[in-house]
Amino acid sequence: MTHRVGFVVFDGVTMLDVSGPAEVLHQAGRLGRPYDLVLVSARGGQVRTSTGMPLSGTVTAAEAGRVDTALVAGGDLLAEQPVDTELLATARTVAARATRVASVCTGAFVLAELGLLDGRRATTHWRHAGTLARRHPRVRVEPDAIHVRDGRFITSAGISAGIDLTLALVEDDHGADAARRIARELVVFLRRPGGQSQFTTAVTPPARHDPLRALIDSVLADPAADHGLPAMARAAAVSPRHLTRLFHTELGTTPARWVERVRLDRAQQLLLDGHNVTSAARHSGFGSDETLRRVFVRQLGITPTAYRQRFATTGTARTALPGAGRVRG
Repeated sequence: MTHRVGFVVFDGVTMLDVSGPAEVLHQAGRLGRPYDLVLVSARGGQVRTSTGMPLSGTVTAAEAGRVDTALVAGGDLLAEQPVDTELLATARTVAARATRVASVCTGAFVLAELGLLDGRRATTHWRHAGTLARRHPRVRVEPDAIHVRDGRFITSAGISAGIDLTLALVEDDHGADAARRIARELVVFLRRPGGQSQFTTAVTPPARHDPLRALIDSVLADPAADHGLPAMARAAAVSPRHLTRLFHTELGTTPARWVERVRLDRAQQLLLDGHNVTSAARHSGFGSDETLRRVFVRQLGITPTAYRQRFATTGTARTALPGAGRVRG
């Protein structure tokens, strides 16, 4: 039987929140694992996305009938103003009939407003996670996760994380091989783990203070160098206490945690590029296999070896860098 997925959409919806997951499911159909997709809106007809481009052919919840998976797409307006009552009613109807309920980005605000996430773990785009937590204190917001599963509810981080979430749904339905084949076709990671940080160094906000901006650039350029607090403070020509204040103000974290995140990102890339665990630990700045393993398990919920085996592409062996070899750890 074909699995039916209802996308709850509205005026101002982020297009990639819809098109990304829809393309994953379309690719599943090309593998002989079809999904029936339906766009659901409060009044049916056409809705306008945040880009101004329209989505046509939406139907009302009554016209859609029962779906197996309800997926509520996001849009900035959901975090910036009260959620529209008609949208809430539509989402409530669609979700009530579904065996699995998901949200992309700020779609979590809709589920939270309906009380469906009370007492549950959930995530959303890192920029709106604080707002979600303040507006819905009964929701256990995890601002750093790519996607979070709690019972029949799965919430994901911002925009492109909807692709990761949908690959996870396909894996649930049809196994890891199907998800891997789709990821390769879409030229994306072979599914990032749900617990992987969404706030990677790739999206570190630019620092406003020149000393911090220069320091960030130097750490990103060479994560394996000495980046203890005293060394970084000397490099920035400020006191350790002032540097810590700058990190809290500019990046919302401590210097040590930020450096660890940079090194974790580098280690992940090294593993995917073909390095073994020892080489990845050395070149990323963690030093030892055991230190790298502890950070991976704590931050990602997976060992370095398991990460490499699960998420490296089939071309890894062909593009292996010096130090690549049999994986350990």
